[in-house]
Amino acid sequence: MESLLPIIISLISGAAGGNIAGALLPKFSLGTALNSLTGILGGGLGSTIIGSVLGGGAAAATAPAAGLDIGSILGQVAGGGVGGGALMVIVGLIRSLLGGRR
Repeated sequence: MESLLPIIISLISGAAGGNIAGALLPKFSLGTALNSLTGILGGGLGSTIIGSVLGGGAAAATAPAAGLDIGSILGQVAGGGVGGGALMVIVGLIRSLLGGRR
């Protein structure tokens, strides 16, 4: 279970980041459900990318030996939230450029 916790934190943070970005940028919002789904995907990608750049990758972040110190938890939250928000905005921008709603 300890190896799944960083992934779960990233996915939940991504969903929150997607919805926060949707609330702050309503022009690009996809609706609560799609903001959450896009955020979950972006959260997983964002924490993996940030983990690769800062700490040796997703394998290092999810390894049981990595532990659950406050720094790794904050890194997962930040990476997930930023990744989720960023991907939601990118998808919303593409949707608006292709003639989606609004």
